[in-house]
Amino acid sequence: MLLSLELVLCAAALALLVPVTVLTTEIMFALDYDGESVPPETGERGRLAVLVPAHDEASIIASTLRSVIPHLTSDDRLLVVADNCSDDTATIATNEGAEVIVRSDALRRGKGYALDCGVRHLERDRRGAPEIVVIIDADCQVSEGAIDRLARMCARTGRSIQAMYLMHSADEAGIKMRIAEFAWAIKNKVRPLGLQRLGLSCQLMGTGMAFPWACISTANLASGHIVEDLQLGVDLALAGTPPLFCPHALVSSHFPSSEQGIASQRVRWEHGYLGVILAEAGRLFAVSFKTMNGTLLMFALDLCVPPIALLVLLLTMLWSVSAVVYLTMHLRAPIIISSIALLLLAVGIGSAWRKYGRHILSPGDLARTLMYALRKIPLYARFLGRRQSEWVRSKRGKDLH
Repeated sequence: MLLSLELVLCAAALALLVPVTVLTTEIMFALDYDGESVPPETGERGRLAVLVPAHDEASIIASTLRSVIPHLTSDDRLLVVADNCSDDTATIATNEGAEVIVRSDALRRGKGYALDCGVRHLERDRRGAPEIVVIIDADCQVSEGAIDRLARMCARTGRSIQAMYLMHSADEAGIKMRIAEFAWAIKNKVRPLGLQRLGLSCQLMGTGMAFPWACISTANLASGHIVEDLQLGVDLALAGTPPLFCPHALVSSHFPSSEQGIASQRVRWEHGYLGVILAEAGRLFAVSFKTMNGTLLMFALDLCVPPIALLVLLLTMLWSVSAVVYLTMHLRAPIIISSIALLLLAVGIGSAWRKYGRHILSPGDLARTLMYALRKIPLYARFLGRRQSEWVRSKRGKDLH
C-alpha cells in the first residue's frame, strides 16, 4: 500500500518535472537576448498579401490597417475578410484602401473559416497567387519593418514565420491583468526566444504569421477550432516544416478592457490550448520517436508545457500532498521530487521576471501570483466538465455599451 502510494506520487511529480524543466530551460536560454541588436533580414521577399480576418472590428480596424499600409509595395495586396459582421467593418476597411470580402455564414463561424475564405479568394487572382501570405488580426498594431522582416525570412527559409506577438494591459489595470500580461510575455516572448537560441521551432500565435503560398494554400484552415493557430502549427510540424520565430518583427495588441471580454478570452485560449495538448501530444511524440526527429520531439515537449497558472496549481497541490505523506508516513521520494520541481519553477519564473517583467509587476505583485492561480481553479474545473469547444469572439469594453 505504501509502495503503491509512493510510486503514484513519484510518477505525478516526475510528470510535472518534465514541463517545468522545459519551461525553465527555455527561459534560461532567453536571458542573454539583446533586443537592441537587430541584424538586417536579407534576400528577396517576393509578392505578398496581408490577410486580415475581422469580425465586428469597426472601432479598431482603421488603426490596424494604417499600421500595415505604409509597409506594402504596389505589387502587394491587403485583403480584409469581414466575417459575419453586424457593424461597419467592411465599409471602414474599404475606405482605408483595403480590398474587402464580405462573408456571411451563420453556421460556419470562426476565424479559421474566414482565413480559408481569404486564401481561396487570393487563389483566384488572375495575376497569380502571392508568394507569401501574412496574417494580421484586426485588433493589432504592426511595428516598423515587421512585415518586411517576416516576408524576407519566410522567402529565405521556405518556412512559416511567427512574429513576436505581445499583449498589453491598460495603464490603470489591476494586478490580475498585469499578471496576465507577464504570463503572456513569458509564453509569446521569453519561451520562443529561448527556443530560437537553441535553434528550434516555435508555436504559432494567431497573428503576425507569414506563410509561403505552397504552405498556406494547402493547409486545413476551414474549421471552427477555437485555437486554429495552434492546431495549424501542429499540422505544419507533423508535415516537417514547423514554424520559426522572428523576434525582431513585433505585433502588439491590448487585452479587452471589460471583465466579460477578459473571462471569455481566457476560457477560449486556455481550454483550446489544453484541448490541443490532449488531442495532439501523443501523435507528436509517436511520430518524433518513429522518425527519430529531435526537432519534432522538442516541439512536442514545448507544446506540453501547460499554462503557468495551471502548472503552479498542480505543483502546489502535489507538494502539499507529498508533505502530508512525508509527515505521516515518512515517504521521502515524492516530497524531494516535487520540491525540486517547485524550486526549478520558481527559479525560472523569477529569472523571467528579472529580465523581462519588472516593468509589468512589482516584487510584491509577483509574490501574489499564487493567489491569482487559485482564482483560476473554476476555469480549469470547467475544462473537465463543460469544456468550451466553439469559437466565440472576446467582447471588448466598447462592445458592452
